Amino acid sequence: MRPLITGLGFLALWWAVCQFSPVPAYMLPSPQSVAAALASQSTYLLQNALVTLIEILAGLLLGTVLGAGAALAMAAMPPVQRWLMPVLVVSQAIPIFALAPILVLWFGFGMASKITLTIIVIFFPVTASLTDGLRQTNAGILQLAQTMNATKLRLLLRIRLPAAFPAFASGLRVATAFAPIGAIFGEWAGASSGLGYVMINANARIETDVMFAALFLLCVMAVTLYAVVDVTLRRLLYWVPDKGK
Repeated sequence: MRPLITGLGFLALWWAVCQFSPVPAYMLPSPQSVAAALASQSTYLLQNALVTLIEILAGLLLGTVLGAGAALAMAAMPPVQRWLMPVLVVSQAIPIFALAPILVLWFGFGMASKITLTIIVIFFPVTASLTDGLRQTNAGILQLAQTMNATKLRLLLRIRLPAAFPAFASGLRVATAFAPIGAIFGEWAGASSGLGYVMINANARIETDVMFAALFLLCVMAVTLYAVVDVTLRRLLYWVPDKGK
């Protein structure tokens, strides 16, 4: 009930600001007008929401696979880490709104540029979290396994990876929260569909209610995706104590 109560409180505050403040409707539409825009343009909004969702999911999946592969390569071959880590840091130092127009120029106005930008956004948190988890494996357990003639592959699969999963799960949660940012920035830079495209067009026509409706769908989609990933990770990592309870 906590998210529902929080949402209702936010809606009540929003309604009160629109009702009793001099803020014009084109700057802050009321919840009623946003709901009306959702109802009247539901098909249009849902079609574009599906495009954005596909971009987010594809970028999240590919970024997780590539990031985990890079972390495993750095753990298995230390020289790879010395060469790859500076590239990762530089990729995060460049603002994504500066990369977005370049990627649209390279990959076009379709999904490819948005998926690529999403991969870039989430690649570092996934790689860094798994790398740190692999580094922090208990040295005593590793030494004990080595005395029992465990190979490097068995050390990785049986000890280091299970020990790194909690840190990797934290990075994956961060990546899930950041993934919509990459897709929306890519759509703002240039697109023919998607919620970012809807927001840009609505802003140009001063249709603030449509813009807020698209933003509402994006928030619902992002929160739902994060909740699904969080619950799934909690079930998979059942041996990790949940200190938040």
